[in-house]
Amino acid sequence: MTEMTDEDVKTSFDPLRPRLIRIAYRMLGSVSEAEDIVQEAFLRWLDADRVTVKEPSAFLRRIVTRLCLDQLKSARCRRETYLGPWLPEPIVEESDDLDDITLPLMMALERLSPLERAAFLLHDVFGVSFDEIGETIGRKPAACRQLASRARVNIRNARRRFAMPREQGLEIASAFFAASRGGDMQQLRSLLATEAIVYADGGGKTVAPRRPIVGLDKVMKLHASLALIFAQTMSRLVRYDFINGLPGFITIEDGEILQTTALEIEQDRITAIYVTRNPEKLKHLPETLRHFSGPAVH
Repeated sequence: MTEMTDEDVKTSFDPLRPRLIRIAYRMLGSVSEAEDIVQEAFLRWLDADRVTVKEPSAFLRRIVTRLCLDQLKSARCRRETYLGPWLPEPIVEESDDLDDITLPLMMALERLSPLERAAFLLHDVFGVSFDEIGETIGRKPAACRQLASRARVNIRNARRRFAMPREQGLEIASAFFAASRGGDMQQLRSLLATEAIVYADGGGKTVAPRRPIVGLDKVMKLHASLALIFAQTMSRLVRYDFINGLPGFITIEDGEILQTTALEIEQDRITAIYVTRNPEKLKHLPETLRHFSGPAVH
């Protein structure tokens, strides 16, 4: 048998890369860290005795999951000292048929232990058997089943109860953008649920509330102050889109700050607003999303 070159190995690895990145991203909430993990898995694949590997995809899943579990230990320490609310790095325009992991569920996953998170994601999202999960994380299959079960209980309120039609979600996002940037407080109030909450992730690198803004009155007060800023500095719309499974939009604020806004909507009312403006969390977005496509909006 002719020995495979590094290029041959890369060619065989590349079809598996997107799925491995999806696993790593959902484990870590970071695109850059997920890509680093998968690259490390590729290097280990190069060094592996590949002739003895019966299922490369399962072999690589195990490597990626174990690397993610190690990474989560340091990630948790960093998040304990993170300035303001922590949001996962936004993914724009993700195919609806990939899985059911939306931004609220990604945040709920942060409440799980690393092993619960791995068991839930691998089994419930990626369809991996408990036998394989047990081999991956060093637990018996029955224990993995219990880990996944506990995870489901802890995050059940964050799981999407219904899928909103794309057009309807983007219409509400458009109405929210127009009302918030145009200072139409009456229209804005009509779009928001009583229990509305705002999470803004600036990471201490850009101006953003250091704590979630909870309740309709406080959210309205925040937007009343923001309307004064928008009247002075034009907000530039890049485009409307789905961000981590939620309708929203991408803008350029203050002339140079790239920002994503995702809206959680229930019964036609916005229950949560997720704003990411930490530039470190937006570096992975393509260059085409860094330029506005239309006129500035007051």
